[in-house]
Amino acid sequence: MELPIVVGVDGSEPSLGAVDWGADEAALRGAQLRLVYASLWEHFGGDRLAHEHGKPPEEVTAGDIVDTAERRAHRRQPGVKVTTEVLPEAPECSLVRESQNAFAVVVGSRGRNGITEALLGSVAVMVAGHAYCPVIVLRGGQDDRAGTETRGRIVLGVAENPADSAAFWFAAEEAALRGVPLEAVRAWRRPARAAGTHPPAAGAPAHEAEQQATEVLDEVCRRAPAGLRVRRRAVEDRARDALLAASRDAALLVVGARRRHGDFGLQLGRVAHGLLHQAACPVAVVPERD
Repeated sequence: MELPIVVGVDGSEPSLGAVDWGADEAALRGAQLRLVYASLWEHFGGDRLAHEHGKPPEEVTAGDIVDTAERRAHRRQPGVKVTTEVLPEAPECSLVRESQNAFAVVVGSRGRNGITEALLGSVAVMVAGHAYCPVIVLRGGQDDRAGTETRGRIVLGVAENPADSAAFWFAAEEAALRGVPLEAVRAWRRPARAAGTHPPAAGAPAHEAEQQATEVLDEVCRRAPAGLRVRRRAVEDRARDALLAASRDAALLVVGARRRHGDFGLQLGRVAHGLLHQAACPVAVVPERD
Protein backbone atom coordinates (compact mmCIF):
# COMPACT_ATOMS: atom_id res chain seq x y z
CA MET A 1 0.00 0.00 0.00
CA GLU A 2 1.20 3.51 -0.83
CA LEU A 3 2.38 5.41 2.22
CA PRO A 4 0.18 8.40 3.16
CA ILE A 5 0.75 12.03 2.33
CA VAL A 6 1.01 13.87 5.66
CA VAL A 7 0.02 17.54 5.93
CA GLY A 8 0.80 19.73 8.90
CA VAL A 9 -2.21 21.96 9.62
CA ASP A 10 -2.69 24.84 12.06
CA GLY A 11 -5.82 26.61 10.77
CA SER A 12 -3.91 29.27 8.83
CA GLU A 13 -4.40 30.04 5.15
CA PRO A 14 -0.92 28.69 4.31
CA SER A 15 -1.70 25.39 5.98
CA LEU A 16 -5.02 25.16 4.11
CA GLY A 17 -3.06 25.68 0.90
CA ALA A 18 -0.91 22.76 2.04
CA VAL A 19 -4.10 20.70 2.46
CA ASP A 20 -4.98 21.43 -1.19
CA TRP A 21 -1.53 20.41 -2.33
CA GLY A 22 -1.52 17.28 -0.20
CA ALA A 23 -4.97 16.24 -1.40
CA ASP A 24 -3.92 16.60 -5.04
CA GLU A 25 -0.71 14.65 -4.39
CA ALA A 26 -2.67 11.88 -2.67
CA ALA A 27 -5.09 11.72 -5.62
CA LEU A 28 -2.21 11.50 -8.11
CA ARG A 29 -0.64 8.62 -6.20
CA GLY A 30 -3.76 6.80 -5.04
CA ALA A 31 -2.60 7.38 -1.47
CA GLN A 32 -4.34 8.33 1.76
CA LEU A 33 -4.14 11.85 3.14
CA ARG A 34 -3.25 12.29 6.81
CA LEU A 35 -3.88 15.69 8.41
CA VAL A 36 -1.91 16.37 11.59
CA TYR A 37 -2.40 19.24 14.01
CA ALA A 38 0.22 19.45 16.74
CA SER A 39 0.58 22.20 19.29
CA LEU A 40 1.62 22.79 22.87
CA TRP A 41 -1.12 25.44 23.10
CA GLU A 42 -4.67 24.49 24.00
CA HIS A 43 -6.46 27.03 21.82
CA PHE A 44 -5.92 28.69 18.48
CA GLY A 45 -6.95 32.28 17.89
CA GLY A 46 -8.03 32.75 14.28
CA ASP A 47 -10.68 35.24 13.19
CA ARG A 48 -11.49 33.56 9.87
CA LEU A 49 -11.75 30.11 11.41
CA ALA A 50 -13.78 31.50 14.31
CA HIS A 51 -16.27 33.04 11.89
CA GLU A 52 -16.62 29.75 10.03
CA HIS A 53 -17.42 27.90 13.26
CA GLY A 54 -19.52 30.70 14.80
CA LYS A 55 -17.26 30.96 17.85
CA PRO A 56 -15.07 33.61 19.48
CA PRO A 57 -11.44 33.22 18.35
CA GLU A 58 -10.33 32.07 21.79
CA GLU A 59 -12.82 29.19 21.65
CA VAL A 60 -11.62 27.74 18.38
CA THR A 61 -10.19 24.33 19.26
CA ALA A 62 -7.85 21.81 17.71
CA GLY A 63 -10.90 19.76 16.73
CA ASP A 64 -12.27 22.72 14.77
CA ILE A 65 -8.96 23.08 12.96
CA VAL A 66 -8.75 19.48 11.79
CA ASP A 67 -12.47 19.40 10.94
CA THR A 68 -12.03 22.45 8.70
CA ALA A 69 -8.97 20.93 7.04
CA GLU A 70 -10.77 17.61 6.51
CA ARG A 71 -13.77 19.29 4.86
CA ARG A 72 -11.43 21.24 2.62
CA ALA A 73 -9.63 18.07 1.56
CA HIS A 74 -12.93 16.31 0.75
CA ARG A 75 -14.07 19.28 -1.34
CA ARG A 76 -10.76 19.32 -3.16
CA GLN A 77 -10.48 15.59 -3.83
CA PRO A 78 -13.69 13.72 -2.89
CA GLY A 79 -12.18 10.34 -3.74
CA VAL A 80 -9.23 10.59 -1.36
CA LYS A 81 -9.45 8.86 2.02
CA VAL A 82 -8.63 11.33 4.80
CA THR A 83 -7.57 10.67 8.40
CA THR A 84 -6.84 13.26 11.08
CA GLU A 85 -4.75 13.40 14.25
CA VAL A 86 -4.42 15.96 17.06
CA LEU A 87 -1.15 15.74 18.99
CA PRO A 88 -0.28 17.71 22.16
CA GLU A 89 3.36 18.36 21.27
CA ALA A 90 5.63 20.65 19.29
CA PRO A 91 4.72 20.50 15.58
CA GLU A 92 8.27 19.99 14.35
CA CYS A 93 8.69 16.93 16.59
CA SER A 94 5.42 15.36 15.55
CA LEU A 95 5.93 15.94 11.83
CA VAL A 96 9.46 14.53 11.86
CA ARG A 97 8.13 11.43 13.62
CA GLU A 98 5.23 11.20 11.14
CA SER A 99 7.76 11.33 8.30
CA GLN A 100 9.05 7.88 9.26
CA ASN A 101 5.83 6.36 7.88
CA ALA A 102 4.89 8.81 5.15
CA PHE A 103 5.59 9.15 1.45
CA ALA A 104 5.90 12.92 1.85
CA VAL A 105 5.14 15.65 4.36
CA VAL A 106 3.58 18.91 3.14
CA VAL A 107 3.78 22.16 5.12
CA GLY A 108 3.18 25.86 4.55
CA SER A 109 6.12 28.20 5.01
CA ARG A 110 4.37 31.09 6.73
CA GLY A 111 2.75 31.61 10.09
CA ARG A 112 -0.71 32.79 11.07
CA ASN A 113 0.36 36.40 11.55
CA GLY A 114 3.44 38.59 11.68
CA ILE A 115 4.30 37.56 15.23
CA THR A 116 4.27 33.81 14.61
CA GLU A 117 5.50 33.87 11.01
CA ALA A 118 9.17 33.55 11.87
CA LEU A 119 8.49 30.75 14.35
CA LEU A 120 6.35 28.69 12.00
CA GLY A 121 8.75 29.33 9.14
CA SER A 122 11.43 27.79 11.32
CA VAL A 123 9.17 24.77 11.84
CA ALA A 124 9.10 24.22 8.06
CA VAL A 125 12.89 24.47 7.89
CA MET A 126 13.32 22.17 10.90
CA VAL A 127 11.02 19.51 9.43
CA ALA A 128 12.69 19.76 6.01
CA GLY A 129 16.07 19.36 7.67
CA HIS A 130 15.27 16.32 9.79
CA ALA A 131 12.52 14.36 8.04
CA TYR A 132 12.91 10.78 6.85
CA CYS A 133 10.89 11.36 3.68
CA PRO A 134 10.54 14.18 1.13
CA VAL A 135 9.18 17.42 2.59
CA ILE A 136 7.28 19.83 0.33
CA VAL A 137 7.30 23.39 1.62
CA LEU A 138 4.88 25.76 -0.06
CA ARG A 139 6.54 29.07 -0.77
CA GLY A 140 5.28 32.65 -0.97
CA GLY A 141 2.10 33.13 -2.97
CA GLN A 142 1.93 29.35 -3.40
CA ASP A 143 0.77 29.13 0.21
CA ASP A 144 -2.62 30.55 -0.70
CA ARG A 145 -2.94 29.03 -4.14
CA ALA A 146 -4.51 25.81 -5.32
CA GLY A 147 -2.60 22.62 -4.75
CA THR A 148 -0.26 20.74 -7.08
CA GLU A 149 0.22 22.18 -10.53
CA THR A 150 -0.42 20.04 -13.60
CA ARG A 151 1.14 22.67 -15.85
CA GLY A 152 4.61 24.17 -15.83
CA ARG A 153 7.53 21.86 -15.13
CA ILE A 154 9.40 20.13 -12.34
CA VAL A 155 12.87 21.60 -11.74
CA LEU A 156 15.61 19.41 -10.29
CA GLY A 157 18.79 20.76 -8.77
CA VAL A 158 21.23 18.13 -10.04
CA ALA A 159 23.83 16.74 -7.64
CA GLU A 160 27.17 15.14 -8.46
CA ASN A 161 25.80 11.58 -8.79
CA PRO A 162 22.26 11.87 -10.20
CA ALA A 163 21.92 8.15 -10.85
CA ASP A 164 22.14 7.45 -7.12
CA SER A 165 20.06 10.45 -6.10
CA ALA A 166 16.70 10.01 -4.36
CA ALA A 167 15.92 13.60 -5.40
CA PHE A 168 16.33 12.65 -9.07
CA TRP A 169 13.91 9.73 -8.85
CA PHE A 170 11.41 11.76 -6.83
CA ALA A 171 11.50 14.62 -9.36
CA ALA A 172 11.22 12.24 -12.32
CA GLU A 173 8.18 10.53 -10.80
CA GLU A 174 6.51 13.85 -9.99
CA ALA A 175 7.00 15.03 -13.57
CA ALA A 176 5.71 11.74 -15.02
CA LEU A 177 2.59 11.79 -12.82
CA ARG A 178 1.73 15.30 -13.98
CA GLY A 179 2.71 14.76 -17.62
CA VAL A 180 5.07 17.76 -17.53
CA PRO A 181 8.76 18.11 -18.42
CA LEU A 182 11.59 17.62 -15.98
CA GLU A 183 14.13 20.42 -16.14
CA ALA A 184 17.52 19.35 -14.79
CA VAL A 185 19.66 22.30 -13.70
CA ARG A 186 23.37 22.03 -12.91
CA ALA A 187 25.29 25.17 -11.91
CA TRP A 188 28.99 25.60 -12.59
CA ARG A 189 31.59 28.27 -11.85
CA ARG A 190 34.81 29.27 -13.54
CA PRO A 191 37.82 28.34 -11.46
CA ALA A 192 39.19 31.21 -9.41
CA ARG A 193 42.41 32.67 -10.82
CA ALA A 194 45.33 32.73 -8.45
CA ALA A 195 47.01 36.10 -7.95
CA GLY A 196 49.76 36.78 -10.50
CA THR A 197 48.56 34.17 -13.02
CA HIS A 198 47.19 34.83 -16.48
CA PRO A 199 43.43 34.51 -17.10
CA PRO A 200 42.35 31.30 -18.85
CA ALA A 201 42.22 31.43 -22.62
CA ALA A 202 38.84 32.37 -24.02
CA GLY A 203 36.82 29.29 -24.86
CA ALA A 204 39.20 27.00 -23.02
CA PRO A 205 36.42 24.91 -21.74
CA ALA A 206 35.79 27.66 -19.09
CA HIS A 207 35.82 24.93 -19.01
CA GLU A 208 36.34 21.82 -17.41
CA ALA A 209 33.71 23.03 -14.98
CA GLU A 210 31.18 23.50 -17.78
CA GLN A 211 32.16 20.20 -19.36
CA GLN A 212 31.68 18.37 -16.07
CA ALA A 213 28.26 19.97 -15.59
CA THR A 214 27.27 18.86 -19.09
CA GLU A 215 28.43 15.29 -18.43
CA VAL A 216 26.40 15.12 -15.23
CA LEU A 217 23.31 16.34 -17.11
CA ASP A 218 23.93 13.74 -19.83
CA GLU A 219 23.74 11.11 -17.10
CA VAL A 220 20.36 12.47 -16.01
CA CYS A 221 19.04 12.12 -19.56
CA ARG A 222 20.33 8.56 -19.83
CA ARG A 223 18.74 7.54 -16.53
CA ALA A 224 15.37 9.25 -17.06
CA PRO A 225 12.36 6.93 -17.39
CA ALA A 226 11.23 6.22 -20.93
CA GLY A 227 8.80 8.79 -22.27
CA LEU A 228 9.74 11.52 -19.79
CA ARG A 229 10.63 14.82 -21.42
CA VAL A 230 13.90 16.07 -19.94
CA ARG A 231 15.30 19.53 -20.47
CA ARG A 232 18.83 20.15 -19.29
CA ARG A 233 20.48 23.40 -18.37
CA ALA A 234 24.10 23.98 -17.41
CA VAL A 235 24.17 27.46 -15.85
CA GLU A 236 27.22 29.53 -15.06
CA ASP A 237 26.17 30.83 -11.65
CA ARG A 238 26.00 29.93 -8.00
CA ALA A 239 23.75 26.93 -7.44
CA ARG A 240 21.31 28.83 -5.25
CA ASP A 241 20.93 31.71 -7.71
CA ALA A 242 20.53 29.40 -10.69
CA LEU A 243 17.76 27.45 -8.93
CA LEU A 244 16.02 30.57 -7.66
CA ALA A 245 15.84 31.85 -11.24
CA ALA A 246 14.49 28.49 -12.43
CA SER A 247 11.81 28.52 -9.70
CA ARG A 248 10.08 31.61 -11.08
CA ASP A 249 7.77 29.71 -13.40
CA ALA A 250 8.11 26.16 -12.08
CA ALA A 251 5.45 23.96 -10.51
CA LEU A 252 7.92 22.40 -8.06
CA LEU A 253 11.64 22.70 -7.30
CA VAL A 254 13.33 19.51 -6.03
CA VAL A 255 16.67 19.37 -4.21
CA GLY A 256 18.43 16.68 -2.24
CA ALA A 257 19.75 16.92 1.31
CA ARG A 258 22.27 14.48 2.67
CA ARG A 259 22.10 13.05 6.19
CA ARG A 260 25.41 13.88 7.84
CA HIS A 261 24.96 13.15 11.52
CA GLY A 262 23.17 9.83 11.85
CA ASP A 263 20.20 10.01 14.17
CA PHE A 264 20.45 13.79 14.38
CA GLY A 265 18.86 13.93 10.94
CA LEU A 266 19.54 16.19 8.00
CA GLN A 267 21.56 19.34 8.27
CA LEU A 268 20.42 21.60 5.43
CA GLY A 269 23.18 23.24 3.43
CA ARG A 270 23.18 26.86 2.38
CA VAL A 271 21.61 26.12 -1.00
CA ALA A 272 18.56 24.24 0.34
CA HIS A 273 18.16 26.69 3.21
CA GLY A 274 18.19 29.65 0.83
CA LEU A 275 15.67 28.04 -1.50
CA LEU A 276 13.23 27.37 1.34
CA HIS A 277 13.27 31.07 2.19
CA GLN A 278 13.36 32.61 -1.28
CA ALA A 279 12.05 30.26 -4.00
CA ALA A 280 9.09 31.41 -6.06
CA CYS A 281 7.47 27.96 -6.11
CA PRO A 282 7.02 25.03 -3.71
CA VAL A 283 10.29 23.34 -2.74
CA ALA A 284 10.69 19.60 -2.15
CA VAL A 285 13.65 18.63 0.03
CA VAL A 286 14.44 14.94 -0.48
CA PRO A 287 16.71 13.11 2.00
CA GLU A 288 19.63 11.33 0.38
CA ARG A 289 21.01 8.18 1.95
CA ASP A 290 24.71 7.46 2.15
